[in-house]
Amino acid sequence: MKNGIFGLMVSACLVGLPALTGCERELARETEVKESGDKTTVKDTKVTEKPDGTIEKTTEKKTVDK
Repeated sequence: MKNGIFGLMVSACLVGLPALTGCERELARETEVKESGDKTTVKDTKVTEKPDGTIEKTTEKKTVDK
């Protein structure tokens, strides 16, 4: 009986954990693709809002040779 109650309490704690920590919310995303000759460049810009209210802009650029 005690093992069942203990398991139930641990499960309840793990389910409530994401609600306490929050998660990022994506506000905008823009992807730009440029093809020139034998190269392809992909530029991905993402704007997210963190749980504490701060806004973060992330830019990622990848170049692929054909």
